[in-house]
Amino acid sequence: MDWRKRYADKLRTPEEAVADVASGQAITVGMLDGMPPSVCRALSNRAAELEDVSVFHFVGAYAWFSFNEGRSFRQITPFTTNVDRAAVREGAVEYLPAAMWRSGRLPYGAGPFDYHLCIVSPPDADGWCSFGSSVWMNPTFADNSRVIIAEVDERAIRTAGGNRIHVDRIERLVDPDPTISAKVRAAMTRAQDRTEEETAAAEVICTLVGLELVRDGDTVQIGAGAISAALAPYLAHRRELGIHTELLPGGLTELVEQGVVTGEHKVTHPGKVVATGAALIPREELDYIDGNPTFELYDFTYTDDSDLLNQEPRLVAVNNAMQVDLTGQVNSEAVGPWPYTGPGGQTAFATAAAHSEDGRSVIVLPSSYLRDGERRSRIVLSLDEGAPVTVPRSAVDNVVTEWGIATLRGKTIRQRIGELLAVAHPDCQPQLKEDVARLYGWRY
Repeated sequence: MDWRKRYADKLRTPEEAVADVASGQAITVGMLDGMPPSVCRALSNRAAELEDVSVFHFVGAYAWFSFNEGRSFRQITPFTTNVDRAAVREGAVEYLPAAMWRSGRLPYGAGPFDYHLCIVSPPDADGWCSFGSSVWMNPTFADNSRVIIAEVDERAIRTAGGNRIHVDRIERLVDPDPTISAKVRAAMTRAQDRTEEETAAAEVICTLVGLELVRDGDTVQIGAGAISAALAPYLAHRRELGIHTELLPGGLTELVEQGVVTGEHKVTHPGKVVATGAALIPREELDYIDGNPTFELYDFTYTDDSDLLNQEPRLVAVNNAMQVDLTGQVNSEAVGPWPYTGPGGQTAFATAAAHSEDGRSVIVLPSSYLRDGERRSRIVLSLDEGAPVTVPRSAVDNVVTEWGIATLRGKTIRQRIGELLAVAHPDCQPQLKEDVARLYGWRY
């Protein structure tokens, strides 16, 4: 029987589903492409009727702040996107620093919620829905919400792990407008595009990481970002790799199919590819994951729980950065004091990998970038004023640019500076050396 007939008593239009949301209440929404666009639009269309509705979103894809001059929706986010970066600067969105995660627990400052808005698959014969390719924090949000409203995506995949919710727990099911969903996905895909220079740098950097820093039998985390997310194809020569990560990158399914990724040496979930989402990858890769018992998707607070990560003896975390200072401090989330993204799970994975008995915490970034025709270094004397430290220097083992690998583990400050100068862009090295001489009195 079609799910619409079987659960007709739960079926609502988007407008009906959010009709009873009231001023002063609190909602949360699914992350990234797990955000239900039809329901979000229906609620935002009620802006004139609402005030001070708290909206907690994580990797948001909907511009809540643009409605009713920001009076309707009071937003909090621990991770900004191109949708809300400007609004954070303007004060329309509050930024909540959150970097350490505990399984099943909301970050301090978030929840409980009156409503959780999400996307699910159609219920199966036993009434179970999946969160598709975007589990993220949906289970934790659901556990901390009074009412769950879910858009039903007929194309949502099913996986093992913690990727399900029973339809009895969902109060309202919504048949979405596919044109809205398509527009949101297209916008998110464009936001992931790399520049030509980033693409060239990624090829060299990922080659170095794959050849020198990832070893057969390691368990690898591949972070989101222009450089790190390109890593998977450069691991094709490796054997018996494990994967425990957040966002599954493109190209990983081929490594599973080829027998490169087996997970046989993993301590947690041996033989399984563990992640929380598989967004923004080609449909054919999603189809490969769909129903494949090798892939297990779990709640973000579980995949990124430090207690779990610390159990892996050979964890290699490969993460993107925006800046690295000459002692190894990493800023991966902000331009000066203003959030550009957020730490997500990078802090947790990097510190766990550095703690791991035979692990490695690896930071990757292009050595420089162009602004107004001027080349500027991403290896800097000190992080920009007001910029946060996403990963402390004590948890960084290697920094990789297109100019080579800087080895920091066990190195003194003076040795670290030398290592990082060597992988800075040649055009930027003279100024960096002058800065070091001025600050430290050391000559290189």
